[in-house]
Amino acid sequence: MQKRKNSVMELTEIQKKYVLHWGEMGMKWGINRTVAQIHALIYVSPNPLNAEEITETLAVARSNVSNSLKELQGWGIVRVVHVLGDRRDHFETITDVWELFRIIGNERKRREYDPTIAFLKDCVAESEADGSDAYTRDRLKELYEFMNTTTKLYELFHNWPAKTIIKFVNMGNKVRQLLKLS
Repeated sequence: MQKRKNSVMELTEIQKKYVLHWGEMGMKWGINRTVAQIHALIYVSPNPLNAEEITETLAVARSNVSNSLKELQGWGIVRVVHVLGDRRDHFETITDVWELFRIIGNERKRREYDPTIAFLKDCVAESEADGSDAYTRDRLKELYEFMNTTTKLYELFHNWPAKTIIKFVNMGNKVRQLLKLS
C-alpha cells in the first residue's frame, strides 16, 4: 500500500520498476517517456491523483505533467474525476487492460496506420498513372495490400469481447496442433 508524504506518493519498489519500465517502453513505441510514466503511475495508483501529486512523485516539471495529462486525455485513456472536499482535478485511467489496449489500438490506427494506407494508395495510383519506376510501384503496392489486409483483420477483431478473443486464440493453438503445424 502506498503511503503519502505531503503530496508525494511513496512508491513500492515494484511500482518504481513498473513506472520506469513503462516509460522506456513508451519511448520505443514513439511515446514521450514522461507521458508513459504518468500513465503507468496513474494505472498503479489505487486512488485518483492530482497533478501536484504526479509532479512531486515523479519529480518532473508541472508544465510537463499538464501537457502529458492533456495528451493522455486526448487518447481517451485518462479522465478527470473529482474528489469530495478537493477542488483540484484528479486523474484516473481505465483499468480494464483489454479496453485500454483497444482504445490505444484504435487511436494508433487512426493516427498512424490510416494516413499511411491513404499515402501508399496515392503513391501507387500516381506511379500507375505515370508508368515510371515499376519496381518501386510493386514494392509500394505490396506494402499497401499488406497494410490494408492487416487493417481488415484488426477491424474484424477489435470489437470482440476479451473472452471471445481469448477463446479464439486458444482455439487457434488447437487448430495448429490438429494441422501439425510448428
